[in-house]
Amino acid sequence: MTLDLAGLSDGELAALSLAGRTAAFAAILARHRDAVYRIVAASIGDPEEALDLVQETFVSAHAALRRYDAARPMRAWLTVIALNKCRDWARRRAVRRLFAFARPLDDAAERVVEDRPGLDVEAEDREALARAAQAIAALPASLREVLVLRTIEGLSQAESAAALGVSEKAIETRLRRARLRLAEQLGR
Repeated sequence: MTLDLAGLSDGELAALSLAGRTAAFAAILARHRDAVYRIVAASIGDPEEALDLVQETFVSAHAALRRYDAARPMRAWLTVIALNKCRDWARRRAVRRLFAFARPLDDAAERVVEDRPGLDVEAEDREALARAAQAIAALPASLREVLVLRTIEGLSQAESAAALGVSEKAIETRLRRARLRLAEQLGR
């Protein structure tokens, strides 16, 4: 007899996964991977790197599944892990940039190249989308994370506050500041 995993709650899937049912974690992954990808891609501004970070997020989630509280939403728990992966990625990237610029001039060809839209991106709407993604990625983490969770992912103020471990008022304030900064950066 096969169990219908799609009808189970995230908590039930987590329990089954801990009991050794690999299909249960696969169901968690299938249920949440698109939302986690959107959060990561919007946070770092690099869709290709986002794929790796989503994979790292789920590997870490699987390893930490015993610490998941089934009384809380799985999506919020995964969001916290994903945002931590984004922060780690940003730190590693900053270190790589530092070392790239510290190299002798002979190594100039090996320097890390800044992320820019490719030359083949010709349509104005794609360019505008790329500019917006870069502007979002350039925001400070505290503002970017709130903007991604509230505006892109559509989480409520309470859900965003829980995911980031701040008050709902802080979410409201940060969202307003993020939108103002984004408008300034995009020249509106």
